[in-house]
Amino acid sequence: MTDDRGRDRTLRPTGRRNLALLAALLLAAALAGCSASAPRPSVATETPAQARPTPSRSVPPNAVLLPVHPVGDPVVIASGLDAPWSILRLPAGTLISERDTALVREFLPDGSLRDAAKVPGVRPGGEGGLLGLAFLADAAAPGGTGWVYAYFTAADDNEIVRMPLSGTPGGLGLGSAEPVLSGIPKAGNHDGGRLGFGPDGLLYATAGDAGNTANAQDLGSLGGKILRMTPTGQVPAGNPFGTLIYSFGHRNPQGIAWDSRGRLWASEFGQNTWDELNLIVPGGNYGWPVVEGAAGNPDYRDPAEQWRTSEASPSGLAIVNDTLFLAALRGERIWRIDPSTGETSAWFVNSFGRLRDVVSGPDGTLWFVSNNTDGRGDPSPGDDRLYQVRVAP
Repeated sequence: MTDDRGRDRTLRPTGRRNLALLAALLLAAALAGCSASAPRPSVATETPAQARPTPSRSVPPNAVLLPVHPVGDPVVIASGLDAPWSILRLPAGTLISERDTALVREFLPDGSLRDAAKVPGVRPGGEGGLLGLAFLADAAAPGGTGWVYAYFTAADDNEIVRMPLSGTPGGLGLGSAEPVLSGIPKAGNHDGGRLGFGPDGLLYATAGDAGNTANAQDLGSLGGKILRMTPTGQVPAGNPFGTLIYSFGHRNPQGIAWDSRGRLWASEFGQNTWDELNLIVPGGNYGWPVVEGAAGNPDYRDPAEQWRTSEASPSGLAIVNDTLFLAALRGERIWRIDPSTGETSAWFVNSFGRLRDVVSGPDGTLWFVSNNTDGRGDPSPGDDRLYQVRVAP
């Protein structure tokens, strides 16, 4: 098992190509129409709220996005985090979730951290606890700013709540939690946990199989899925099965991001052989537990890219100028993937320990956070840390 376990001290080559990724991109037009064989009932659903996620950047029509890569060495911009899991960059300010403390920490410009809130109902254990965060700008929210969404492990399940954002940078806070979704299977591992608002204004969540492989292929279970819902947790029009399920056959997906074409990408922990980067299509079956990695079986979708588990254990995923960056735990590196060429390269191998999340930073930078204090790493004084590195063509 590779989920969050072990450490790899072996340096690996920093560049390689995978024809599977190129093939996946050439078939992108066909992918949009592909689905699993399960029925697709039409449903009457709640109309998504007028609120929309704050876009990371607007892309002019016909703009050419040059692939980017890290330039120079990463610098530490904050330290003293305890098992950080999700970096949430807001229109003004930055929040970081801590898995085991259930705290949401605010990152301040001087590099210090303050407690913004403690999310109620969190029951940390194993890989569970306070996991992903997401933000939805909404002038109608209490306080007039928007909502911070949180995915966490509760006493009996994994749940999603939302809390109104209050205050100003340097004094951000979160109001009372409102339930969005409950009933996602929980376990000591494979809890998924990443949240993100797509270009369609809908909320996406990654749910692991909770250690029960049968969940992944069971369309009656929320486990082993990527879920898609309105901001209040309802089934939106267009979901492939008339439920919250958007794709299935996943083991433990922990990263999601969208490119400039609106395509959804997701990172996923394999078991003993292959970790995956997948291009997600509505209704797609990604094969777990029947297959792991690329199998060439037409019943299942092959990954766009895959790595040996010693090289990855992938968690957070970011896209900058349509270049993908993936944070690796056991692999202790940032993977860079250029879909336009199929080229992959590894950065900062074994330099900062286990890496949990990566996001687009300000002014042409990339931010990522280490995860050495979660019980499976080898923390040094000051761990865990938030890093910043410049990216450029």
